Amino acid sequence: MDPMTTRNLLRTCPLCEAVCGLELTVDADDHVTGVRGDRQDPFSHGFLCPKGASLGHLDEDPDRLTEPMIRDRATGAWRTASWAAAFEFIAAHVPADGGRSAALYFGNPNAHTVAGALYLPVLLRALGTRNLFSASTADQMPKQVASGLMFGDPLTVPVPDLDRTDYLLMLGANPLESNGSLCTAPDYPGRIKALRRRGGRFVVVDPRRTRTAKQADEHIFVRPGSDAYLLFGIVHTLFAEQLTTVRVEVTGLDEIRAAAAPFTPEVVAARTGVPAATVVRLARELAGAPTAAVYARIGTCTAEFGTVTQWLVDVVNVLTGNLDSPGGAMWATPAALGIVRSRPFRLGRWTSRVRALPEAMGEFPVATLADEIQTPGEGQIRWLVTVAGNPVLSAPNGARLDRALAGLDFMVSVDRYLNETTRHADVILPPPRTLQSPHYDFALLAFAVRNYARYSPPLVALGDRPSESEVVARLALALTGQRPEPGADALAAVDELVIVGTLHKAGMPERRGDLLGANTTEQRLDLMLRLGPYGEWNPDALPTPYGPLNLRVLLDNPHGIDLGPLRPRLPEVLRTASRAVDLAPEPLLADVARLTSRLGDAAPDVVLIGRRQLRSNNSWMHNVATLVGGSNRCTLHVHPDDVSRLGLGEHAVVKSAAGALVVAVEPNGDIMPGVVSLPHGWGHADTASQTVASAHAGVNANVLTDDSVVDVPSGNAVFNGVPVTLSPA
Repeated sequence: MDPMTTRNLLRTCPLCEAVCGLELTVDADDHVTGVRGDRQDPFSHGFLCPKGASLGHLDEDPDRLTEPMIRDRATGAWRTASWAAAFEFIAAHVPADGGRSAALYFGNPNAHTVAGALYLPVLLRALGTRNLFSASTADQMPKQVASGLMFGDPLTVPVPDLDRTDYLLMLGANPLESNGSLCTAPDYPGRIKALRRRGGRFVVVDPRRTRTAKQADEHIFVRPGSDAYLLFGIVHTLFAEQLTTVRVEVTGLDEIRAAAAPFTPEVVAARTGVPAATVVRLARELAGAPTAAVYARIGTCTAEFGTVTQWLVDVVNVLTGNLDSPGGAMWATPAALGIVRSRPFRLGRWTSRVRALPEAMGEFPVATLADEIQTPGEGQIRWLVTVAGNPVLSAPNGARLDRALAGLDFMVSVDRYLNETTRHADVILPPPRTLQSPHYDFALLAFAVRNYARYSPPLVALGDRPSESEVVARLALALTGQRPEPGADALAAVDELVIVGTLHKAGMPERRGDLLGANTTEQRLDLMLRLGPYGEWNPDALPTPYGPLNLRVLLDNPHGIDLGPLRPRLPEVLRTASRAVDLAPEPLLADVARLTSRLGDAAPDVVLIGRRQLRSNNSWMHNVATLVGGSNRCTLHVHPDDVSRLGLGEHAVVKSAAGALVVAVEPNGDIMPGVVSLPHGWGHADTASQTVASAHAGVNANVLTDDSVVDVPSGNAVFNGVPVTLSPA
């Protein structure tokens, strides 16, 4: 390779929540020829996982779409179209009812893009609908609802102060495979090793002995879906043994004490499978450690009592004196000014049409999307926009949703692939290559275990195609029936409204000309940095080693900037009416009655849980050859004792209330007897549009999950603890 024709470029990895810095080698034709971890990044320090190493393969996947596609409904055939023709086609099919029959669904990748953070709200307003759905209600909504009810803001999610804690209790999380989730922490393996080297203790509670559990000081098996009982047993013990140390202003202390009374260690032991002595010991260890943090993630969120579980995580953090304290559970201070909530969070401001499920954060549960499409009547969804999402594979009862999408009147998808969901679209608008897009982690840096910021400008020129942000902005205009003049900058028009409005609200409209940036998207980032907690236009700005922040500081420091360890933020972050932490929100106390009523339930013979795999991040990475195969396979993990007891061979029939699958069996001694595990995001259609994914199709675990069963407060889908039966195939 001629070094004169290559160049080394810096980029934040956008493929998971770890926000690792990358150093890319790119040739004269803009192909990625090498990927390394950026050793000068002050947060990731050169850490690199298989997903990041495969960025070039994903970026230039030959199966990705590069031009708009329009489907002929009569024949099902696809044809390419110009961008102007595609938007004209959409504008001609906008629903005439002002959006009452329209809906928007956006998927997980939007959390990793500038377009998703800044322009999806514009798209929702253009649709003029309350029918908003996303991957959030198949993932983290219980944590956000619990945080909203306790702290007044669903975006105020505390994270474990990993780098300073002395004791970490982790439930239903596998960050050595996922790289962390709602806890932005590059090199999670290194951080866990550092915790243990400094004499700390790491305990994992999980129905599987995961890769993370194998690195722990102690692994505790627990029956899927019973984490809330275990945490209530810990809360009960903290009160019973007078181990509580509350260091923050709270309300509801007596109410939480009363709610915990029935959950004695002996009672919860029968429900969880965790011995009563272990429950008591965990409570004593958490209370006695110099610093401690409890962290629970997707395994607990996607269970029947997900919100109650996430609430109890932070109840324990409060009762042991570890909320908002170094080494405990703390809040990041992200550099870019985000949404500032002025009123306390409210749950269920409106309800869904068919099942009357409450909205949360403006969203309806994705578990009711098929209901809303298939049930006739006023407000029936007939018109759908999806952005970077594949709910046929990610939503519960995916087979039903697949049928529902086929019956829509019109559908538009912004997506790089023709996949199991977008094949139902009338128009597909593909975003550009990853390297052609800017990157700033607006969402993920709010959950970082250390304060940090990094901006990656586009590394490869767009040419004559629109940016991802412009695609979304132009789609928003098309949905309002607007047809911009040729050459008109739709994105700048949208941005200008936001910039002028924000400056007016901040009382500094005269500063419009001072904003930096190669385009209005960068100017919006510059504005958010300047008004943010470290910004040069903030009179109360926190000091940084780089001086007051603006876009120029980030451009001058392309490896990223370190803004220091997490700092105490109470009462600053609270938006509750009392301006105190609410330990006993009424909607959660109401769900405790349901939890209590289930204490005596007999455990099903076999239950299904999901599984995270290191080289997989949902369905959209299964078309990269370097990321499939090996350990990244769609098999059913079954304990050898269950294989023998049930007479299973190489394949098994798995049945649930929702459906049935034939799955390859992989005996595995790391899973509890009575529990089986299937990974998420497989079941790819046998088409020529995604050649690698089709060749490694696997099965869709969500054929087995029931869209009628949700976590009651948040509406989140239930993927873990699903009762199933197994028989030989």
